[in-house]
Amino acid sequence: MVKNDESEWKTRKKRIDPKLDAAGWKLARGQARQQRPFRTEEEETENGPADYALWLDERVVGVVEAKKVTVGPQNVLTQAARYSRGIDPSAAYANYDGHRAPFLYSTNGEVM
Repeated sequence: MVKNDESEWKTRKKRIDPKLDAAGWKLARGQARQQRPFRTEEEETENGPADYALWLDERVVGVVEAKKVTVGPQNVLTQAARYSRGIDPSAAYANYDGHRAPFLYSTNGEVM
């Protein structure tokens, strides 16, 4: 069995980013905030930076926590939940029992 020592950053660039792009969540460049769906990376929250924030109509609708390919994402959804609770209220889609985004995800690029 070959050990995969791919870093989280490489997993994000090689495995996760292309899937987000294909699903229509293109990376926002610069300060431009479009009306169409887009994503930001390392989105600052009150609870630390979220790996990805998914935006629609100037509101965060999803938080994605990324892990390197050798880490199973099933047990890290709590991180996405923590970041969701820390989203700036002015960017929050709504308040779902303290969560400020309706969708929370965790992935290693293989398990989604």
